[in-house]
Amino acid sequence: MTPIIHHPTVFKLGFLELTGFGLAVLMAFVIAQIVCQREFWRRGQNAEAEAMPDIVLAALVGTLLGAKTYYVLLTGDPSAFFSRGGFVFWGGFIGSVLLCYATIKYKKLNFLRMADVCGIAIAAGYAVGRTGCWAVGDDYGRPFNGFFATTFPEGAPPSTAAVMSQQFGVQFPAGTNPTDVIAVYPTQLYETLMGFIMFLILWRFRKHTHQAGWLFGMYCIVAGIERFIVEFFRAKDDRLIAGFSTAQLIGVTIFTIGVALMTARRQSAPQTA
Repeated sequence: MTPIIHHPTVFKLGFLELTGFGLAVLMAFVIAQIVCQREFWRRGQNAEAEAMPDIVLAALVGTLLGAKTYYVLLTGDPSAFFSRGGFVFWGGFIGSVLLCYATIKYKKLNFLRMADVCGIAIAAGYAVGRTGCWAVGDDYGRPFNGFFATTFPEGAPPSTAAVMSQQFGVQFPAGTNPTDVIAVYPTQLYETLMGFIMFLILWRFRKHTHQAGWLFGMYCIVAGIERFIVEFFRAKDDRLIAGFSTAQLIGVTIFTIGVALMTARRQSAPQTA
Protein backbone atom coordinates (compact mmCIF):
# COMPACT_ATOMS: atom_id res chain seq x y z
CA MET A 1 0.00 0.00 0.00
CA THR A 2 1.46 3.34 -1.07
CA PRO A 3 1.91 5.61 1.95
CA ILE A 4 0.74 9.20 2.18
CA ILE A 5 3.60 11.69 1.79
CA HIS A 6 3.21 14.48 4.33
CA HIS A 7 4.40 18.06 3.82
CA PRO A 8 4.22 20.77 6.51
CA THR A 9 1.37 23.28 6.28
CA VAL A 10 2.67 26.85 6.00
CA PHE A 11 0.84 30.04 4.98
CA LYS A 12 2.92 32.98 3.77
CA LEU A 13 1.47 36.48 3.95
CA GLY A 14 4.23 38.67 2.59
CA PHE A 15 7.11 38.55 5.09
CA LEU A 16 4.85 36.87 7.66
CA GLU A 17 4.89 33.07 7.89
CA LEU A 18 2.04 31.28 9.63
CA THR A 19 2.42 27.58 10.38
CA GLY A 20 -0.44 25.14 10.58
CA PHE A 21 0.70 24.29 14.09
CA GLY A 22 0.43 27.89 15.30
CA LEU A 23 -3.00 28.33 13.74
CA ALA A 24 -4.23 25.05 15.25
CA VAL A 25 -3.05 26.06 18.73
CA LEU A 26 -4.73 29.45 18.35
CA MET A 27 -8.01 27.89 17.21
CA ALA A 28 -7.86 25.31 20.01
CA PHE A 29 -7.96 28.05 22.63
CA VAL A 30 -10.58 30.03 20.72
CA ILE A 31 -12.84 26.96 20.55
CA ALA A 32 -12.21 26.20 24.23
CA GLN A 33 -13.23 29.73 25.27
CA ILE A 34 -16.39 29.62 23.14
CA VAL A 35 -17.41 26.24 24.61
CA CYS A 36 -16.78 27.43 28.18
CA GLN A 37 -18.62 30.72 27.89
CA ARG A 38 -21.66 29.25 26.19
CA GLU A 39 -21.96 26.50 28.78
CA PHE A 40 -21.48 28.89 31.71
CA TRP A 41 -24.16 31.17 30.29
CA ARG A 42 -26.49 28.17 29.90
CA ARG A 43 -25.88 27.31 33.56
CA GLY A 44 -26.45 30.91 34.64
CA GLN A 45 -22.89 31.22 35.94
CA ASN A 46 -22.21 34.70 34.60
CA ALA A 47 -19.24 35.45 36.86
CA GLU A 48 -17.44 32.35 35.53
CA ALA A 49 -18.28 33.28 31.93
CA GLU A 50 -16.90 36.79 32.39
CA ALA A 51 -13.69 35.40 33.89
CA MET A 52 -12.99 33.14 30.90
CA PRO A 53 -10.68 35.51 28.94
CA ASP A 54 -8.29 35.59 31.93
CA ILE A 55 -8.65 31.83 32.50
CA VAL A 56 -7.94 31.09 28.83
CA LEU A 57 -4.85 33.29 28.94
CA ALA A 58 -3.66 31.41 32.03
CA ALA A 59 -4.38 28.11 30.27
CA LEU A 60 -2.43 29.22 27.19
CA VAL A 61 0.64 30.31 29.15
CA GLY A 62 0.48 27.27 31.44
CA THR A 63 0.10 24.90 28.50
CA LEU A 64 3.02 26.30 26.53
CA LEU A 65 5.37 26.48 29.53
CA GLY A 66 4.33 23.10 30.92
CA ALA A 67 4.49 21.29 27.58
CA LYS A 68 7.90 22.66 26.71
CA THR A 69 9.34 22.13 30.20
CA TYR A 70 8.19 18.50 30.19
CA TYR A 71 9.78 17.97 26.76
CA VAL A 72 13.08 19.53 27.81
CA LEU A 73 13.19 17.36 30.94
CA LEU A 74 12.32 14.29 28.87
CA THR A 75 15.00 14.89 26.22
CA GLY A 76 17.62 16.62 28.36
CA ASP A 77 18.05 19.18 25.57
CA PRO A 78 17.51 22.80 26.76
CA SER A 79 17.62 24.07 23.16
CA ALA A 80 14.38 22.15 22.48
CA PHE A 81 12.60 24.83 24.52
CA PHE A 82 12.88 27.15 21.51
CA SER A 83 11.93 24.68 18.76
CA ARG A 84 8.51 24.58 17.11
CA GLY A 85 7.92 20.93 17.88
CA GLY A 86 8.10 19.03 21.13
CA PHE A 87 4.91 20.05 22.93
CA VAL A 88 4.03 17.23 25.33
CA PHE A 89 0.35 16.91 26.23
CA TRP A 90 0.67 15.89 29.88
CA GLY A 91 3.19 18.64 30.54
CA GLY A 92 0.81 21.16 29.00
CA PHE A 93 -2.14 19.72 30.93
CA ILE A 94 -0.36 19.92 34.29
CA GLY A 95 0.97 23.43 33.61
CA SER A 96 -2.44 24.62 32.49
CA VAL A 97 -4.28 23.17 35.49
CA LEU A 98 -1.81 24.69 37.96
CA LEU A 99 -1.88 28.19 36.47
CA CYS A 100 -5.66 28.10 35.97
CA TYR A 101 -6.11 26.95 39.58
CA ALA A 102 -4.06 29.92 40.80
CA THR A 103 -6.04 32.32 38.59
CA ILE A 104 -9.41 30.91 39.65
CA LYS A 105 -8.50 31.14 43.33
CA TYR A 106 -7.26 34.72 42.82
CA LYS A 107 -10.68 35.59 41.38
CA LYS A 108 -12.39 33.84 44.31
CA LEU A 109 -14.30 31.42 42.09
CA ASN A 110 -15.03 27.73 42.68
CA PHE A 111 -12.38 25.59 40.99
CA LEU A 112 -14.47 22.42 40.63
CA ARG A 113 -17.46 24.31 39.19
CA MET A 114 -15.18 25.75 36.55
CA ALA A 115 -13.30 22.50 36.00
CA ASP A 116 -16.55 20.70 35.10
CA VAL A 117 -17.03 22.99 32.12
CA CYS A 118 -13.36 23.40 31.29
CA GLY A 119 -13.01 19.64 30.94
CA ILE A 120 -15.46 19.74 28.03
CA ALA A 121 -13.53 22.63 26.49
CA ILE A 122 -10.16 20.91 26.92
CA ALA A 123 -11.42 17.91 24.94
CA ALA A 124 -12.71 20.18 22.16
CA GLY A 125 -9.47 22.17 22.10
CA TYR A 126 -7.43 18.97 22.13
CA ALA A 127 -9.18 17.66 19.02
CA VAL A 128 -8.46 20.93 17.21
CA GLY A 129 -4.93 21.37 18.58
CA ARG A 130 -3.79 17.90 17.52
CA THR A 131 -4.36 18.88 13.88
CA GLY A 132 -1.41 21.21 14.43
CA CYS A 133 0.83 18.23 15.20
CA TRP A 134 -0.26 16.78 11.86
CA ALA A 135 0.39 20.12 10.14
CA VAL A 136 3.98 20.34 11.41
CA GLY A 137 4.71 16.60 11.18
CA ASP A 138 5.35 16.09 14.89
CA ASP A 139 4.34 13.29 17.30
CA TYR A 140 3.97 10.58 14.68
CA GLY A 141 3.94 6.87 15.38
CA ARG A 142 6.00 3.71 14.95
CA PRO A 143 6.78 2.15 11.53
CA PHE A 144 3.60 1.04 9.79
CA ASN A 145 2.69 0.01 6.23
CA GLY A 146 -1.07 -0.43 6.47
CA PHE A 147 -4.07 1.79 5.85
CA PHE A 148 -3.28 5.54 6.11
CA ALA A 149 0.45 4.90 6.67
CA THR A 150 2.29 8.20 6.26
CA THR A 151 5.86 9.33 5.62
CA PHE A 152 7.16 12.60 7.08
CA PRO A 153 10.19 13.59 4.95
CA GLU A 154 9.98 17.16 6.30
CA GLY A 155 8.62 16.31 9.73
CA ALA A 156 9.78 17.65 13.08
CA PRO A 157 11.89 15.52 13.03
CA PRO A 158 11.75 13.69 9.65
CA SER A 159 10.71 10.05 9.89
CA THR A 160 14.00 8.72 8.49
CA ALA A 161 15.54 5.44 9.58
CA ALA A 162 18.36 7.35 11.31
CA VAL A 163 15.97 9.51 13.33
CA MET A 164 13.68 6.62 14.20
CA SER A 165 16.66 4.59 15.39
CA GLN A 166 18.58 7.30 17.26
CA GLN A 167 15.69 9.20 18.86
CA PHE A 168 13.01 6.53 19.28
CA GLY A 169 15.00 3.31 19.60
CA VAL A 170 13.37 1.62 16.58
CA GLN A 171 15.30 -1.42 15.33
CA PHE A 172 15.77 -1.82 11.55
CA PRO A 173 17.23 -4.71 9.52
CA ALA A 174 20.97 -4.57 8.88
CA GLY A 175 21.79 -2.62 5.74
CA THR A 176 18.85 -0.22 6.02
CA ASN A 177 19.82 3.14 4.51
CA PRO A 178 19.80 5.74 7.33
CA THR A 179 18.33 8.32 4.94
CA ASP A 180 15.33 6.16 4.00
CA VAL A 181 12.04 7.85 4.93
CA ILE A 182 9.95 5.39 6.94
CA ALA A 183 6.16 5.10 6.76
CA VAL A 184 4.58 5.35 10.22
CA TYR A 185 1.27 5.45 12.07
CA PRO A 186 -0.36 8.91 11.66
CA THR A 187 -1.07 9.08 15.40
CA GLN A 188 -1.89 12.80 15.20
CA LEU A 189 -5.05 11.90 13.28
CA TYR A 190 -5.91 9.14 15.75
CA GLU A 191 -5.64 11.67 18.58
CA THR A 192 -7.77 14.21 16.72
CA LEU A 193 -10.52 11.63 16.28
CA MET A 194 -10.32 10.39 19.88
CA GLY A 195 -10.30 13.99 21.15
CA PHE A 196 -13.54 14.64 19.28
CA ILE A 197 -15.08 11.47 20.73
CA MET A 198 -14.03 12.63 24.21
CA PHE A 199 -15.74 15.96 23.58
CA LEU A 200 -18.98 14.24 22.45
CA ILE A 201 -19.03 12.05 25.57
CA LEU A 202 -18.51 14.99 27.93
CA TRP A 203 -21.01 17.15 26.03
CA ARG A 204 -23.57 14.38 26.39
CA PHE A 205 -23.22 14.49 30.21
CA ARG A 206 -22.91 18.28 30.62
CA LYS A 207 -26.39 18.47 32.23
CA HIS A 208 -25.51 15.98 34.96
CA THR A 209 -27.08 16.36 38.41
CA HIS A 210 -24.04 15.40 40.46
CA GLN A 211 -21.84 17.66 42.55
CA ALA A 212 -19.34 20.04 40.98
CA GLY A 213 -16.22 18.18 39.90
CA TRP A 214 -18.01 14.99 38.82
CA LEU A 215 -17.77 15.84 35.12
CA PHE A 216 -14.12 16.86 35.41
CA GLY A 217 -13.54 13.43 36.90
CA MET A 218 -15.10 11.94 33.77
CA TYR A 219 -12.75 14.07 31.67
CA CYS A 220 -9.77 12.69 33.60
CA ILE A 221 -10.97 9.14 32.95
CA VAL A 222 -11.49 9.51 29.19
CA ALA A 223 -8.26 11.54 28.80
CA GLY A 224 -6.29 8.87 30.66
CA ILE A 225 -7.79 6.14 28.48
CA GLU A 226 -7.11 8.08 25.27
CA ARG A 227 -3.46 8.68 26.14
CA PHE A 228 -2.95 5.08 27.32
CA ILE A 229 -4.26 3.73 23.99
CA VAL A 230 -2.45 6.05 21.60
CA GLU A 231 0.91 5.49 23.30
CA PHE A 232 0.96 1.93 21.94
CA PHE A 233 1.24 3.41 18.44
CA ARG A 234 3.53 6.39 19.16
CA ALA A 235 7.24 6.43 18.32
CA LYS A 236 8.70 6.67 21.84
CA ASP A 237 11.88 5.75 23.67
CA ASP A 238 10.80 6.25 27.27
CA ARG A 239 9.33 2.87 28.14
CA LEU A 240 9.77 2.43 31.88
CA ILE A 241 7.76 -0.31 33.59
CA ALA A 242 6.61 -3.46 31.76
CA GLY A 243 6.98 -1.67 28.44
CA PHE A 244 4.67 1.21 29.40
CA SER A 245 5.74 4.77 28.61
CA THR A 246 5.96 7.72 30.99
CA ALA A 247 2.83 9.19 29.40
CA GLN A 248 0.93 5.95 30.02
CA LEU A 249 1.90 5.91 33.68
CA ILE A 250 0.76 9.53 34.03
CA GLY A 251 -2.42 8.57 32.16
CA VAL A 252 -3.12 5.81 34.69
CA THR A 253 -2.60 8.35 37.50
CA ILE A 254 -5.00 10.85 35.89
CA PHE A 255 -7.51 8.03 35.31
CA THR A 256 -7.32 7.08 38.99
CA ILE A 257 -7.87 10.70 40.03
CA GLY A 258 -10.90 10.78 37.73
CA VAL A 259 -12.40 7.67 39.30
CA ALA A 260 -11.87 9.15 42.77
CA LEU A 261 -13.49 12.45 41.73
CA MET A 262 -16.53 10.80 40.14
CA THR A 263 -17.00 8.59 43.20
CA ALA A 264 -16.59 11.40 45.74
CA ARG A 265 -18.77 13.90 43.86
CA ARG A 266 -21.56 11.54 42.91
CA GLN A 267 -25.09 12.35 44.12
CA SER A 268 -28.56 11.45 42.89
CA ALA A 269 -30.35 14.64 44.00
CA PRO A 270 -30.47 17.53 41.51
CA GLN A 271 -27.64 20.02 41.96
CA THR A 272 -28.74 23.43 43.16
CA ALA A 273 -27.50 26.56 41.44
